[in-house]
Amino acid sequence: MLKSFLGGIHPKDSKKYTSDKAIELPPLPETVTIPMSQHIGAPCTPIVKVGDIVKKGQVIATSEAFMHSPIHASISGKVTSIAEMPHTSLVKCLSVVIKSDGLDEWADGIPLERDWEKLEKKEVLDIIKNAGIVGMGGATFPTHVKLSPNKEVDTFIVNAAECEPYLTADYRMMIEYADRIVTGVKIVMKTLGVSKGIIGIEDNKPEAVKVMKEAFKGTSVDIVALPTKYPQGAEKMLIKVLTSREVPSGGLPMDVGVVVQNVGTVIAIYDAVVSGIPIIQRVTTVSGDAIKEPKNLLLRIGTSFKEAISYCGGFSKTPEKLIMGGPMMGMAQFSLDVPVIKGVSGILALSKDAINSGEESPCIRCGRCVEACPMGLIPSMLSILGERHKFKEAKEEYNLLNCIECGSCVYTCPAKRNIVQYIKYSKSQNLAMAQKK
Repeated sequence: MLKSFLGGIHPKDSKKYTSDKAIELPPLPETVTIPMSQHIGAPCTPIVKVGDIVKKGQVIATSEAFMHSPIHASISGKVTSIAEMPHTSLVKCLSVVIKSDGLDEWADGIPLERDWEKLEKKEVLDIIKNAGIVGMGGATFPTHVKLSPNKEVDTFIVNAAECEPYLTADYRMMIEYADRIVTGVKIVMKTLGVSKGIIGIEDNKPEAVKVMKEAFKGTSVDIVALPTKYPQGAEKMLIKVLTSREVPSGGLPMDVGVVVQNVGTVIAIYDAVVSGIPIIQRVTTVSGDAIKEPKNLLLRIGTSFKEAISYCGGFSKTPEKLIMGGPMMGMAQFSLDVPVIKGVSGILALSKDAINSGEESPCIRCGRCVEACPMGLIPSMLSILGERHKFKEAKEEYNLLNCIECGSCVYTCPAKRNIVQYIKYSKSQNLAMAQKK
């Protein structure tokens, strides 16, 4: 039996809304708004101008920086604007607006047929980079960088836990895109030069476990049903449960010989390497008790949240909160005009009844957040120190930077304290102080 990780919580998974809903392809959007920042690293600079005619899959923005990921047109049409526009980060971002010509034509040379087994490692990494692939689970770290570890690795893990409540995009991809996942995993393992692969799936998804076991029969890839507990999908937790290896404080998975990729990223790698298709779309769960017809949608990058929700019948009741991602680690949004970007795994609309809301009050020292913390921290102290602007003390005496911001502490807090908000603030202030030195 697998050992579990320290702490964690068991929130209601609320996946019933969409777990049985096959992935749907909505009509082509009339316009898309494509931000120049969709990844960790340097933002891209547009290489098109207003009035240009572009094709689907054409590169429209890039950067000279090592840590970046090029951006492609998700539809064919005419560039009508390049301006600062709403973004899921809540800060306006330079974006390219494209008006569809209704033809949805591919750029020259896309798609194509490629024998991936004959490709050298550098060729594969260049294809992945040029296709704009980033972590599709939400972290959006450029994939070509992650697949170029400067330390020896022996294990590749596919993160298919999808432990956030409501989200079922990864689950549906495992059910519907199994063949692409198999080849994608083979491509990554060959690129990394590893023989051991593991796919970790929470045991509340028995159908996905069954499909993956059948798909990977006869390979060196193990399908492991993980105990359902949040945040099982956090990289450090996943590695610890599957390999018994512990990523050191301040370290990376490659420090313990492991590389982890989300299941959606593996599919994107397949599409790019085998068919030459860059990231122009992604599967996103549109759900919540305030959505009339929750669905899993294959959305073009740049589609507005408003348009995605409209395809799902609109709101069934007044939403109290609109969230990008999951309810635990996602980010609240204040506009329906924000576009779907590469890291948007979910669009949630939740009513007041579905939100664990209430007025914040002082910490009562109950210790529930300490019991829930998967990193063995003292979240109550971190929040108090952040509130009192004692940022250095939080970092040096209470291991602030080890926090993975999973939100387990907030979920358990009877005082309704915004613990993660204080922690994020403390981290940003420590970073600002470091940059001043």
